[in-house]
Amino acid sequence: MTVQKVLAIKGTRVVTAKPQSTVMQITDLLRTERIGVVIISSDGKSAEGILSERDIVRAIADKGAASLELTADKVMTREVVTCGQTDTVNSVMAKMNAGGFRHLPVVEGGELRGLISSTDVVRYRLEQAESEAEHLRSYISQ
Repeated sequence: MTVQKVLAIKGTRVVTAKPQSTVMQITDLLRTERIGVVIISSDGKSAEGILSERDIVRAIADKGAASLELTADKVMTREVVTCGQTDTVNSVMAKMNAGGFRHLPVVEGGELRGLISSTDVVRYRLEQAESEAEHLRSYISQ
């Protein structure tokens, strides 16, 4: 299955925030949207960085409560690993495992097209395993 098919099922909405947003504003956004990551983007179309719950925890561990007043561009991960719509779920899973992260922005032509998470990958793999098990049951019962 490709990323494009996953996005067709889950949707393409990506929550973004400006680089000048404070960490406190971002934490409120994460809570309100019930998400674990936000893409940092000046124009809402490109990924300049990514800011996750893990990044925020690291900042608080390093700087304490003062980190909540820092801007996103001071705390975000700048080296954003992305995938494309034609990438397979297996290749996305490999990138996530290799990098130790749970979210990949989907980018085509330099613009955000969606976001795929480890939950999306696990959901696909479970559906795939169930389908294979059903095929085996069907084959055995013939």
